[in-house]
This record gives sequence, C-alpha cells and structure tokens, in this order.
Amino acid sequence: MEFALRIAALIVAAGRGTRAVSAASAPKQYAVIGGAPVLWHTLGAFAAAPGISDVQVVIHADDMEFYRESVPPSAATVWPPVTGGATRQVSVRLGLEALSALKPDAVLIHDAARPFVSQETIARVIAVLQSEPAAIAALPLADTLKRAGGNGTIAETIDRRGLWCAQTPQAFRFDAILEAHRRAANADRDDFTDDAALAEWAGIPVTLVDGNVENIKLTTAADIIAADQKLTSAATVMFETRTGSGFDVHCFTDGDHVWLGGIKIPHTHKLEGHSDADVVLHALTDALLGAIGDGDIGQHFPPSDPKWKGAASRLFLKDAARRVRALGGRIGNVDITVLAEAPRIGPHRPQIQALIGEVLGLSSDRIGIKATTMEGMGFVGRREGIAAMASATLHLPVQRR
Repeated sequence: MEFALRIAALIVAAGRGTRAVSAASAPKQYAVIGGAPVLWHTLGAFAAAPGISDVQVVIHADDMEFYRESVPPSAATVWPPVTGGATRQVSVRLGLEALSALKPDAVLIHDAARPFVSQETIARVIAVLQSEPAAIAALPLADTLKRAGGNGTIAETIDRRGLWCAQTPQAFRFDAILEAHRRAANADRDDFTDDAALAEWAGIPVTLVDGNVENIKLTTAADIIAADQKLTSAATVMFETRTGSGFDVHCFTDGDHVWLGGIKIPHTHKLEGHSDADVVLHALTDALLGAIGDGDIGQHFPPSDPKWKGAASRLFLKDAARRVRALGGRIGNVDITVLAEAPRIGPHRPQIQALIGEVLGLSSDRIGIKATTMEGMGFVGRREGIAAMASATLHLPVQRR
C-alpha cells in the first residue's frame, strides 16, 4: 500500500497503573512481559508498522529511567519523550502539541498498556484514515448487558445491538484532533474517556474499524501475569541460550572506601579507575556484552572520554541490559565471584543483589554473589587490588541470530 499521508503514532504512557502494580513497583507500562517492558512491545509494533513515520511517547515526569529501558530498534523515528499531565486527556494534548512541529497529516493515538495490538489492526485503521476524518479500532459487543438495581439484582436487560467496545489505536486527521483538544482545554472539559469521545463532542465523524480480541488493555496484576505467560509460552521454542563471561581488576590507591556491586563499602583504600572502578559491575557488564557479541565496556565507555570520569558503574550495567532487551533478549541469571583479601563481601551481599536485581530486573535467587581470598598469593593476596569474574546466561530469539 502506498501512503499519501504522513502518519505519526502517539503512545500514551504517563499513567500510574495502580491496579496492576504495587506502589513500590514500576508502572504497568514498564512491567516486564516476555523478557521486555510492556512499552517495549507496544513501541515496537508501531515503529515497525508500514505507513508510520514518526513515534512520540508521552511519559510521567518520574519515568525517564524506565523509559530508556523500553525503546526497541526502530524503523520509524522515535522522538524524545515528552512529559504528560494529570489526566490522560491532558497527556494526549501535550503529545499532540509536541508532534505539531513535524506537521503530520494524521496521528494514531494508542495506549501503552495495549502491547498486543496487531499489524493488521494498525493497517485497517490507517486504510480507513486515507479517506475518512477519523477511525478507531473496536469490537462489536458480544455479551448480554444487564443493568443492576440498587439492591444488586437485575433492573433491566440492555439491547446490545449497535454497541461496540472501543480499543486503540484511534486515528485522526492531525490538525482536527489537535484543535479539538485545544477547544476542550479552553472549555475546561477534561472528562472525556477517550479521544473518540472528544472527537464526537467536536463534531468529527468517527468510523468504527474491526479491532482484535487480543488487543486488550493490561489493567490488573493478573493481566500482567497472563501477558507474560502468553509471550513466554509462545516464545519458548524460539529462544536460544547464550552465555557470556567478564573479568575486571583494579588496583588500590589512597582513599577510604570501595564501590563493589554498586554499594559503597568503607575500606582502608579505594580502587583506582576512570569511573568509580567497581570491578563487580564492570565484570558483569562485560559478561552481558559478551553474550550478545557487542564489544566490551571499554568500547562503549572509553576511559579516554572525560564524560565517564567518576561515573557510577550501574550506568554501564543499565546500558548493557538495554542492549540485551533491544534484541528481544531475556536475562536468565548472573553469577559473580569477587577475588579479594578485604573487605568482606558477605555482609553486603543482600544490598548488592538488590541493586543488581533492580538494574537487570532479576530476583535475588538469580543473582549469585561469592567471594574468595587468594591465600596471600599474587597481587590480590598482597592486598594490592581486587578482581572480579562474572558470567551471565541470556535467552535470545533465534530469528535474530
């Protein structure tokens, strides 16, 4: 199909999703399903869709770190995210304002929490948009509807003929939907439940297009679990196991602490290095990079670059994890051995496991932390420095080899 319109996709990812996750967890759009964040799957669908030239994401002000872990390789241009507002309606308007500089002809607005949108659904909406002012994916209502009375009994049965369940994407000619959102804001109308309802209010005709039953919105914790099981089950025979290893060593210099596994530990000396010289995270970073054949830590973060002087090594580990996820990979487990006469690692093991688990999305039972001395032999035995060895097991889609 040839596309006469320049079409952008606007992904709304600024919500908190309190029904799906606890207050201590990442918002639902960043929950990991099938080895990658929900937003990773959603973004990938639109970035790969024929006809989509630009993708804009609207995120919460607190979610930039989560977002950076959620951007897959893209055929379309994924622009830097913009910060949303207090409601979905405000977030959409702010996203549209950000896109206005690109002057797209049309826009597809989609909820980040709908990761199972199909290419066929996107294509059907785009096809209708070529000749109509607006179109939304939707499903005819199949279930019988009952209205409850005040005492919990059925008050009436509602005729379901002509009733549809709205989904996203919802597609509009760009100038029209932007103007409608601006009008609604000026009129203090912030009660529209979706963009199609706002378009109706603005007098824009909206065409119903067949959606897909799998294009559900992840709303509860059970939805997240089911989505992960679905992707994991479907991908079992499509994944291969990779292993990588890493080794790092740093010598001691004057100081009063060392960084090991992202934790600051008091000591008689510090480790010398361009960054924070965290041998544990350096070795682990190299193990992840080795498993995907993507160079080493020195290639991506050269010590000759002043940008990385004194940098926290968790940044390097985050980047390696992002590279794994960008290939559709999942991290199975990691194992680390620290070679040191002092300080003792045991008392700090839970903290190190917690930090690595946060960065890699792993539970503590998938993170091995061990330590051994060198019985007085070699540079470690002479207390001249610390070394670390690490291994990582990954699962990568076979088709990406």
